[in-house]
Amino acid sequence: MTKVVEPVSVKSQAKLAQKASKSLGMLSTQVKNEALHVVADYLDQNVATILTANEQDLQNGKKAGYDDAYMDRLALSEARVKEFAQGLRDVAKLDDPSGETLDEWTLENGLNVATVRVPLGVIGMIYEARPNVTVDATGLALKSGNAIVLKGGSSAIHSNRAIVKLMKEALANTEVSSDAVQFIDSTDREATEELFTMKEHIDVLIPRGGGKLISAVVNNATVPVLETGVGNCHIYVDKDADAQKAISIFVNAKTDRPAVCNAAETLIVHSEWLSANKEALVSAFNEHGIGVYGCEKAVKEIERAEPATEDHWASEFLSLDIAVKVVNDVSEAVEHIDNYGTKHSEAIVTESKETAARFTGLVDAAAVYHNASTRFTDGSALGFGAEIGISTQKLHARGPMGLPALTTVKYVMSGSGQIR
Repeated sequence: MTKVVEPVSVKSQAKLAQKASKSLGMLSTQVKNEALHVVADYLDQNVATILTANEQDLQNGKKAGYDDAYMDRLALSEARVKEFAQGLRDVAKLDDPSGETLDEWTLENGLNVATVRVPLGVIGMIYEARPNVTVDATGLALKSGNAIVLKGGSSAIHSNRAIVKLMKEALANTEVSSDAVQFIDSTDREATEELFTMKEHIDVLIPRGGGKLISAVVNNATVPVLETGVGNCHIYVDKDADAQKAISIFVNAKTDRPAVCNAAETLIVHSEWLSANKEALVSAFNEHGIGVYGCEKAVKEIERAEPATEDHWASEFLSLDIAVKVVNDVSEAVEHIDNYGTKHSEAIVTESKETAARFTGLVDAAAVYHNASTRFTDGSALGFGAEIGISTQKLHARGPMGLPALTTVKYVMSGSGQIR
């Protein structure tokens, strides 16, 4: 009798991850670290396999007409593969939050109470384009004791498929169950929508990508969502800003990697500062090939600036373009950010501590900066190792999410027969 092999369903994968999470949560830090090193070494040894798969995605991307910013996020190189493999080793070096006692006390009746960090359980990761997220998210999940179900975008299907296959092969040689990493190998929208509602098996969903993806998850999921946000980031140059410092910070935030979420998209400039430093600012625009869209005042002051539309204020350019808003004080700057910001990263450049304190106090964002580039809103830059995303919400986790953000707490009580 021929055995009928049923196709793997999203539900069955979620169940496997849930079962694996139970044993994973009990493993020692040493065992988890050893597994991360095994996976990292195996990825290093199979760079060619990953790049061959990535080339298929890049060819498909070209045929589909993806823009340069999207293609940059999709593309892998030997250096990028080595980088995310090293990221796993870096995560292995970090303190393991799982099992950490956060607080402990004894009641009058002798009952001991402790709050202990424990893994969330099963993380559903929904993301677009970036194959490095496949590795970063898996590394952080496993180190913190969580299983993970990965649903990447169709544009990176070949890259993600190859990477996950290699990671599972590597885990087969460790004490970490390969079932702790599940990849939904489907480009069907129905598979993603099924993941949205699998509350009995998935503990949290983390969407990472463009605004449409994030909104779709937030608005349709019945599973709790850790919301990451798009980055419409602003830099406000105050009247008391040092000119060299301001231009250096702006150029870094705009041009270092224009296609990432912590790049600057709007430059807000105090009218007095612009009058005094217009020539230097325009020179920076020209030197770095930055396209300028401005408010009425900016268009008058900056010769090649084009009038900004509502879309220019509200959207990520993800390119070497900038929107420029001229204001008369810090209150106007904050008001503009309140209207168009995405609560990601906002910066002020000023030598006035009073103005800086007012700005950082009033601006509602996960990260606020004084005299520094917004490019530091990043898990690795802040010492978290690889990040799983940048949360722009206010519950549970906010900002770059490292290992502690992937845990919750459990109250553990120990007594000697106390009853109430």
